Amino acid sequence: MAVLTFLYSAFVMGVFAVEDIRSAYTAPGTFPTSVYQSYWNDPTATSAQPQPVISDPVTDSVFPENLTDPVNFPKNDTVDPHLLPSPLQPSQLLQQALSQIKSIVSNPVIDSCAKCQSSLSIAKMLVLAAPEQGPLLAEAVCVYFNYSSTCYNEFSELALGSIFTQVVALGDMGGYDGQLICANGLGLCPVPPTVPLNMTGWFAKPKPNPLPPPKQPSGECLKVLHISDIHIDPRYATGSEANCTAYLCCRENVWNAVSPNQVVLPAPRYGSFLCDTPLSLMLAAMEAIPALTQTTGTGFNFSVFTGDLTAHDPDNQYSRAFVEQAQVVVYDLLKKYAGPAPVYATLGNHDTYMQFQMIPYYAGGPLGQQFNWLYEHVSSLWYYEGWLPEDSVEYAATHYAAYSVKRPDGLRIISLDTDMWYQSNYFSYVNATEPDPFGILRFLTDELQAAEDAGERAWIVGHVLSGWDGTQSQLNPTNLCEYLYGSFALSDIPIWSTVYQIVDRYSPHVIANIFYGLTHEDQLSIFYANNATVMSAETAQTVSWIAPSLTPLTNLNSGFRMYEVDSATFDILDAYTWVSRVDQFPSLDNQTEVGPTYFLEYSTRDAYGGNITWGANDPLNATWWHLVSEQMAINTSLVEVFREYQSKSSVRAVSCNATCLSETICYMRSGSASIAYQNCVQAYGSTQ
Repeated sequence: MAVLTFLYSAFVMGVFAVEDIRSAYTAPGTFPTSVYQSYWNDPTATSAQPQPVISDPVTDSVFPENLTDPVNFPKNDTVDPHLLPSPLQPSQLLQQALSQIKSIVSNPVIDSCAKCQSSLSIAKMLVLAAPEQGPLLAEAVCVYFNYSSTCYNEFSELALGSIFTQVVALGDMGGYDGQLICANGLGLCPVPPTVPLNMTGWFAKPKPNPLPPPKQPSGECLKVLHISDIHIDPRYATGSEANCTAYLCCRENVWNAVSPNQVVLPAPRYGSFLCDTPLSLMLAAMEAIPALTQTTGTGFNFSVFTGDLTAHDPDNQYSRAFVEQAQVVVYDLLKKYAGPAPVYATLGNHDTYMQFQMIPYYAGGPLGQQFNWLYEHVSSLWYYEGWLPEDSVEYAATHYAAYSVKRPDGLRIISLDTDMWYQSNYFSYVNATEPDPFGILRFLTDELQAAEDAGERAWIVGHVLSGWDGTQSQLNPTNLCEYLYGSFALSDIPIWSTVYQIVDRYSPHVIANIFYGLTHEDQLSIFYANNATVMSAETAQTVSWIAPSLTPLTNLNSGFRMYEVDSATFDILDAYTWVSRVDQFPSLDNQTEVGPTYFLEYSTRDAYGGNITWGANDPLNATWWHLVSEQMAINTSLVEVFREYQSKSSVRAVSCNATCLSETICYMRSGSASIAYQNCVQAYGSTQ
């Protein structure tokens, strides 16, 4: 009964409530001015919103009029502080950079490539803010990741630390440059694709069509010595450890970790497999050269030295004086034993301090000029020896030791410091999307055009090879547009500005031969027409001869080569290679009756031309070499012969399996790093 009474009362009250609520209200047309005591404007006006004067009861102050002015209200408040972190000292910046790098590397979400480039980007910010901290960061990262047991020796400011700092500061670490460093240097990124460049206007003239008629052979032979990678070691210590744990061996300051207090293999007087060239071996070779080549009393018509005259010292044991002393010693001996005709030399990757480095002049100021001492000193020595005319020397002194000289017999020699594309030249990672940041390929092109205009033939001399197995050179400076990423057609890709394109343009009518060193092994690469889209005897155009080294390092015999060259065409008619067996050097100790024996290892024509239809006086040109490669594909024993000679018949040469045999042919047909990278399997390019 009580519930019913409650519901009835609620219903009656609800009805009355609904009747008391209005359904609409119309506000007055005037602003209720009584709400505020005062206004900045007329609150009754209809053209603007009322602007009441507001006081803050806490501060007992009036907020300014313009605070709410619709037109002129203040912007970018400067009264209250917008705090920033306190600036850190350089050493604190270093610790923050290292901490962030460690954090990035330990992040499981980020892939290895992103980790690497992010770390480089942090390093860039550090070295731009505090350059002196760059070497310390490089050393700290080396220690943290256990890259080496001698991090200070390798990455201090007096070693590679300063180079690391410069490269990181100059390069695009978050982009292509950084990816290339992470790919080639650390193996943490995929190799970035080569960069197309429209070559419109690169060549002053199109390639002649038809080509000029070839020069007719004279029937007269020139004798030309090719020597490379001497690596003279003035610090060689006879009797020291020749089987050291970390090279350079045959030094007083090295040892074998298994027997640190007792020499395992005493360094022979004339050299060993893990050591560079002692002066005794250098002189033995110099004495053998004129006797074996029958140039005693006459000398060669001229010689080619494709670089590397200093020993493989660690960076912290290198110096400018060390390099200059080696230059003086080696050039003087070459003049005495190969002269009096000129020796056309080039710089090797070990012929500078810091090793391998070559910076573009565009870096400007002291950075861009830091290797000028080298170019000035070496070019002055070339002039002193009587090898170059004054105008070539003047150019070399201010252009990375590059030069061009026209010989009296009509041959144009063009020498380049090809460290510009060497993977261990860290400056080659700066502005890496530009194939010619040094301007040397522009120089090469102009010189070849001048040779073409004058009806001359040319030899190109460098140290770092452009091709073979692709492991030594950057892709962009040596590449060609056959190097594809994706399924688009070759014709859709712009032409690349590369050494391969330049060789294609001026071969075979101008460029007779190309000469390299670096690998210490006896190798060869063929250049083909039309970017090597078709590799055949008909499209083969030019050959690069990669010379064996005088130094035994590493696990090789000591060797040198002589070419027989037609005096009119400057084609090579035959090449003779002599070697000395390093495994026999220990038996020459403790006696003075005989020194090392250099013997004729092989004649190129005799070794490879047996099954090729070829005239007895026809040159060993690119066509001949392609036919040799075809015979190798048929008869793998011929590849085995090539591999034996590649090591200069060393007893320590690595054996070659079926894959190795086939890839050797692929390497021979690779004139650029990008061809080798695309077409060939890596890891079989060396016998060491």
